[in-house]
Amino acid sequence: MVPGWLTDLAAEAVRNPVPEVLRPPGDGAGRRAAVLLLFGQGPSGPDVLLIQRSSNGRRHAGQPAFPGGGVDPGDDGPVGAALREAQEETGLDPGGVEVVGTMPELYVWRSDNRVTPVLGWWRTPSAVHAASPDEVESVERIPIAELVDPANRLLLRYPGARAMPEEDPSRTYAGEPAGAPAFRVRGLLVWGFTAGVLDRVLAMSGFARPWDLSRVEDLPPDVLRLAARG
Repeated sequence: MVPGWLTDLAAEAVRNPVPEVLRPPGDGAGRRAAVLLLFGQGPSGPDVLLIQRSSNGRRHAGQPAFPGGGVDPGDDGPVGAALREAQEETGLDPGGVEVVGTMPELYVWRSDNRVTPVLGWWRTPSAVHAASPDEVESVERIPIAELVDPANRLLLRYPGARAMPEEDPSRTYAGEPAGAPAFRVRGLLVWGFTAGVLDRVLAMSGFARPWDLSRVEDLPPDVLRLAARG
């Protein structure tokens, strides 16, 4: 059965207003895309599926992300696109995924994508791997307990006025220097759009724990170099 916290999250996500910086343009501009927020029950409790994109990729090189991509004409909208992309990238069996709902569109200005997050429950988990090596380096099921662990949370500063494509660089947290949510888990630095969505989802689902908002770091130069490709 789908856990109550996930059905509550799906309902809350529809009611929760999208931050201004992530609202899609009113003129309908932008490429339609979708990502799959796939939650399951793992050995350490609830977890979420993430991929690490190939460091040789043209866009979002080396970045942890949700499986997903553009909505193709043959897809059944964002849900179909999210499931298809997840299957292509990780080899998962879409038949084992129960779609719980969708979140409102979020706009990523740097790639001009209107992204619909699709919430899914992994009713029947299947083996996953980097099924598209040109695009994906690794696949991980990240326990929610590790994401909300205060030791794994930080804020990242980005050089330049708009160097952080999915966040407002002028925003502050509890009076601290401008930064954006990030996570260090299982050897991954989760940042940008993915970290921003995770931050909101953890808060809306009730999993979030207080953490040290004064822990502010600069985006590592090697990560910045890869990100600058796109």
